[in-house]
Amino acid sequence: MLSIIVPCYNEEESLPLFINEVEKVAVNIEHKLEYIFVNDGSKDQTLQVLRNLHKQMPDKVRYISFSKNFGKEAGLYAGLQAAKGDLITVMDADLQDPPELLPQMIKMIEESDIDCVGTRRADRQGEPPIRSFFAKMFYKLVNKFGDTEMVDGARDFRLMTRQMVDAILEVTEYNRFSKGIFSWVGFKTEYLSYENRERVAGETSWSFWSLFKYSIDGIVNFSDAPLTIASVIGAISCIGAGIALLFIVFRALIFGDHTEGWPSLVSIILFVSGIQLLCIGIIGKYIGKIFLETKKRPIYIVKETEEK
Repeated sequence: MLSIIVPCYNEEESLPLFINEVEKVAVNIEHKLEYIFVNDGSKDQTLQVLRNLHKQMPDKVRYISFSKNFGKEAGLYAGLQAAKGDLITVMDADLQDPPELLPQMIKMIEESDIDCVGTRRADRQGEPPIRSFFAKMFYKLVNKFGDTEMVDGARDFRLMTRQMVDAILEVTEYNRFSKGIFSWVGFKTEYLSYENRERVAGETSWSFWSLFKYSIDGIVNFSDAPLTIASVIGAISCIGAGIALLFIVFRALIFGDHTEGWPSLVSIILFVSGIQLLCIGIIGKYIGKIFLETKKRPIYIVKETEEK
């Protein structure tokens, strides 16, 4: 069986189009399909659309509806937990992930010893330049400072074996970053490239600011490099301040005390204070993550499924 996990947030327009496109491809797939839609607290009629799809295709369509918006990471985790297939794929409902790649992805896994076929965009055509720039910078930073390598342009759309999914489910941390977890579990993965696609319907829920925060979470979750950088900056600032203090003392002894230089003094104080606040902010980010983990809150809460 092939399980298709689809996190949904305000996708009432996209869902019927998604089902139609995948069903067209399904004739070339020998495996039985099951759709697992995860409604992540949508504010439109997404849940009602899912109810209708289940009525139309009760043997294929399953759905999980959260009590509120818990985020895409929670949706992915819930879908992986619910999946029953020997092969599991994650797809977006907006058809930016090409369904026609599925037969090729299945063939690659069945005819080789790989555990996962991932996908990556060959280009970022149609994406705002500022978003493309920061996306590339994110991958450079996380690969340089982190212990887990992430492929530039990689999508959540991938086909995985049951063994790999079981390993992912063992990672039960509250602060999740799936792209990093997919890589961290360490199974053999190959990537397919495809041309970037626009959404078929609806509007994206990912703003620049939400993507920026998501990238920061990715760096913090898989690297302690920011803490190291903060420590190095603090040490350099301390040494610099000590040298400056010695210079001021010797200058006063040799040339006498001067009342000049207040602007430069204030500038130095503001600069050092800024560095201190930056370092405290970095440390605070990690402490916040620890705080959320120690609460042991559930990753998501289910309000409704196709069974109840």
